[in-house]
Amino acid sequence: MKAITVRTPGGLDHLALSDLPDPGQPGAGQIRVALHATSLNFHDLLVANGSSPTADGRVLMADGAGVVEAVGPGVAEFKPGDHVVSGFFPHWLAGSAFTEVGNFGGTPGDGIDGFACEFAVRAATDFTHAPKGWSHAEAATITTAGLTAWRALVGDGRLKAGDTVLTLGTGGVSIAALQIAKMMGARVIISSSSDAKLERARQLGADETINYRSQPQWAEQVQALTGGRGVDHVIELGGPGTLAQSIKAVRVGGHISLIGVLTGRQGEVPTALLMAKQVRLQGLIVGNRRQQQAYVAALEQAGVRPVIDRTFALEQLADAFALQASGEHFGKICVQW
Repeated sequence: MKAITVRTPGGLDHLALSDLPDPGQPGAGQIRVALHATSLNFHDLLVANGSSPTADGRVLMADGAGVVEAVGPGVAEFKPGDHVVSGFFPHWLAGSAFTEVGNFGGTPGDGIDGFACEFAVRAATDFTHAPKGWSHAEAATITTAGLTAWRALVGDGRLKAGDTVLTLGTGGVSIAALQIAKMMGARVIISSSSDAKLERARQLGADETINYRSQPQWAEQVQALTGGRGVDHVIELGGPGTLAQSIKAVRVGGHISLIGVLTGRQGEVPTALLMAKQVRLQGLIVGNRRQQQAYVAALEQAGVRPVIDRTFALEQLADAFALQASGEHFGKICVQW
């Protein structure tokens, strides 16, 4: 079968279109999936470019969507023909207990082979049903970006109607957060360095927009837009370079979900202000299978579809990563075959 693998030491020029053995038929508790799409995330880029080392010849990509071809003994949840989407942490099925912190040992496309390939045979619990009527590319956006936003706002953030959400940037997680917040009845403030992207965000329902390039002290504008109260939730994707302003922008007792480190991995945190405002600062990485099932159900009920900037062929995965690295995209970048 065709697959995209990365050769050590990594780098987009080290991606290879490989011919790998077919994984065969499913055993007990497993399903065989004909894969048709994946979507790009920052974590995938780090693995592909060598910043996050992995095994030589690793099949890339954490996100995978396709059709069940066969089920093994003992599988009742799926049947041939079902459309499914992968989970980011295959062994984290429910609850708050999480044992894979730090090493991504079981994460597809990193610790184990991913889904940039034609077929996979995995445990049935490695997948959930995809939303009914969605394309494979749309479904592939759920695994990482979509579920991260859902957990940040709903699963752990306990978002409620009337809350105000600030989300930084217009990539996959931010746009998913915008859509989730609006379907839950929240107010959304979104930031970007591009006025054109901010206009597109308004078309998706953003209530207020901030250009952080022309408004470098954007926390002050957030405070002004909220009457000096601050926002209830911050989807923090910048990391050290933006966290101080996010703390200034959030309300007393508010919630900041630290999801990304686009500005680096080390930096100072204004701990006095963090304590004075009694802010809940939570680092999080994606979510569990039960949260993914809840997210899929909510998407089906709301009729919301993801925003896909561009779709590439499997053989063009390196080009898709180049677009991602440029930061020019809005929403998700997908690969479909």
